[in-house]
Amino acid sequence: MKIIVLKFGGTSVGSLEKIIKVSKIIISYIKKKYKVIVVSSAMSGVTNELLSKTKKIARNFPNDEKDVILSTGEQISCALIAGKLRDLGYMSRSWLGWQLPIITRGNHSSSRIIKIKKNKILNYIKKGGIPIITGFQGVNNDFRITTLDRGGSDTSAILCAKFFKAEKCIIYTDVKGVYTTDPRLTTNAKKINKISYEEMLEMASLGAKVMQPASIQEARLNRIEIDVRSTFSKTTGTTITKKKNIFSNNTIRGISFTKNDAKLTLIGVKDKPGIAASIFKPLYENSINVDMVVQNVSAGGKETDLTFTIKLEDLKKTEKLIKNNIFIKYRKLIINKNVSKVSIVGVGMITTPGITYRMFKALAKKKINIEVISTSEIKISVLIDKKNLKKSVEILHQEFKLNNSL
Repeated sequence: MKIIVLKFGGTSVGSLEKIIKVSKIIISYIKKKYKVIVVSSAMSGVTNELLSKTKKIARNFPNDEKDVILSTGEQISCALIAGKLRDLGYMSRSWLGWQLPIITRGNHSSSRIIKIKKNKILNYIKKGGIPIITGFQGVNNDFRITTLDRGGSDTSAILCAKFFKAEKCIIYTDVKGVYTTDPRLTTNAKKINKISYEEMLEMASLGAKVMQPASIQEARLNRIEIDVRSTFSKTTGTTITKKKNIFSNNTIRGISFTKNDAKLTLIGVKDKPGIAASIFKPLYENSINVDMVVQNVSAGGKETDLTFTIKLEDLKKTEKLIKNNIFIKYRKLIINKNVSKVSIVGVGMITTPGITYRMFKALAKKKINIEVISTSEIKISVLIDKKNLKKSVEILHQEFKLNNSL
C-alpha cells in the first residue's frame, strides 16, 4: 500500500473556506493513487482561546482536565474536514486519539507518543476510506486524554508516518518552506530546497517557527523524509532529509534568532564545587530551561561571576528562586531584558575553519557587541543587544552568501 501522511497546521484549517481548500488538496493525492492519512491541528486561535478559559475559571487549573479541554480543538477541525470530503463524494471520518488508540507516556500537557495501534486505520484505508486523525493528543495507560507539547501535531504526523510505514510525510503550513532566516525580518531571506535533519533541528531549537523541535528529532531518529509546503501555493517547498542527500556550496545554511530572552548575571558567587548545580537545581525543578551559560572565575579563584539566559516569560519566577536560594551567596544580581540570540547553522561548519572568525569580524565591523557565546558542531550562537537584531541577521546573511542561496 502506497501510504502518505498529510498534516495541516492551524492556519491551513483556520476558516471554512480554507478547509474546503484542504479537502481539495487531499483529493489530489487520492487521484494520484495514494492511500492518504490526514493529521490536523486545531483551527488557528482555538487552542489559545480554550487555554484562556482554563486560566479564567481557576488559578491552578489541573493539567489532566486542561488536556481534555485543549483536545477538543482538533476534534472540530477533523470533523469539518471529514464532513467536507463526504460532501464531495469520498468516504471519510474523523478519528480521535483515544479511538485508535494513540498511546502516550509522560506528564499531562507534555506527553510523548510511544505507540499507535494501526488495525482500525489500516482496515478503514483498505475499504477506500480517508481517515482524519486528531493531532497533538493521545491517551495514557489510565485511559485519560493527554496532549503533547504545543505544536505537537507535527510530531503526531511524523509518528503516524513511522508506525504506518508511509512513503513520506508532508507538512502543510502558511509558508512556502524553510527559509534561510525569517522573511518577516528581512526581504533577503531565501527558501531552502533541501535541509538536513540536524540543521533543521538546530534552527527549530534556536527560534525558527516552521516546525517543533521534538518532531524533527522524531523524523531524524526514524529517518522519515518530510516535505514542508504551503497550503496556499503550488510552489515546491523544502525537503528535510539525510545529510548525504544535501548538495550545497554553502557552509552556513540558515540564521535563527530569538526575541524573548533574558540574561541574568550573579556577581561575586563564592566559588566552590557544586555551586553551579545549587544555582540551577531549583530552576530545573520548576521546569525553567537554562540556555547559554558563561562562568568567569576571579584571579584569586575565590569568587566567580555566572551569567546565563532564560526565556523572558520565566524571569520573575527565576529571580524569586535565586533570591530565596539559601544555598548560594553572591554580591549582586544583574538582569538584562533587552537581549536577543542570533545563531548561524550549517553542517559544513564541522570541516570548514574560520567560520567563528568570520561571524565575529562581520559583527565587529558594525560595532555590534557580543555578550555571550555558545557553540556546537553545527551552530554558533551569540547574545546581543535586542536593538541590533535586524542589523545582525542581515549582516550575517550577507557574510555567508545566503542572499544568493536557495
